[in-house]
Amino acid sequence: MVRALAQGTFDLLHPGHIHYLEEAARMGDELYVIVARSANVTHKRAPVLDGRQRRDMIGALEVVDHALLGHESDIFVPIEEIDPDVIVLGHDQHHDEAAIERALGDRGIDCGVRRASPRDPAYDGELLSTGRIVDRICERRC
Repeated sequence: MVRALAQGTFDLLHPGHIHYLEEAARMGDELYVIVARSANVTHKRAPVLDGRQRRDMIGALEVVDHALLGHESDIFVPIEEIDPDVIVLGHDQHHDEAAIERALGDRGIDCGVRRASPRDPAYDGELLSTGRIVDRICERRC
């Protein structure tokens, strides 16, 4: 059985997230998703929703077999526990594939790293970014 692993913040779930997870699921027989803990999200604005709520929303998706929160301090701990065959990165995630492959090799984790394709908006005004959703909320409700 091929284990695929996706990871992300998944704050304010949107169609771009669904596209990413569906594509990741097609790369394996079983899809694990690691949801970043709020304290570990340092490359963009802090999540609006608590990590447990984000994990529960991701876990409720039919395409996801297992959803879990990331480790408090070492992102590779759950990867070692899951032992995936492929890690699928989102098309816009800030991670460097080569650096991840080196870090995996240093830890003796033998798996490939692939990047998912982007998804274009299906219609004018469709928002595929949590940041854009938050901005729209502020424009219309704040």
